[in-house]
Amino acid sequence: MERPVDFDSPAVQSYLTILQGVIGRMASNSAGAKTWCIALVSAIIVVIADKGRPGYIWISLVPVGLLFLLDAYYLGIERQFRDRYNDFIAKLHRGNAEVNDVFIVTSGGGVSGSMKAALRACGSVSVWPFYLILALMLLAIRMWVL
Repeated sequence: MERPVDFDSPAVQSYLTILQGVIGRMASNSAGAKTWCIALVSAIIVVIADKGRPGYIWISLVPVGLLFLLDAYYLGIERQFRDRYNDFIAKLHRGNAEVNDVFIVTSGGGVSGSMKAALRACGSVSVWPFYLILALMLLAIRMWVL
């Protein structure tokens, strides 16, 4: 029989801190993807405008698409870790958290689970509106500016 863990245990507190750190890093990586996307697209637009080649504006869609997928991947992993965190907290409150539950620092589900989570995250309002609006802005720039 497994030993139950106490909510006030230093191991439990450390584990929760680790999970919070991972969740925070995934959120930061997601924000970084958006920042890099704007920077790359802006640089590409400036170069295209400078060279007088408005037809090449569609090259800007490459970083938009790739960073959209990367952003969704980070959000998917963040959600998996939040689920792990919430499940552990629920076990603690029910009093059935065990030693084997502590220090499991994986998102769970393996590669296929991470890919499924990323695909679900593509539909998140924190991901697709940003990249859709950016793509529409590229269309507007192509039609009316360049």
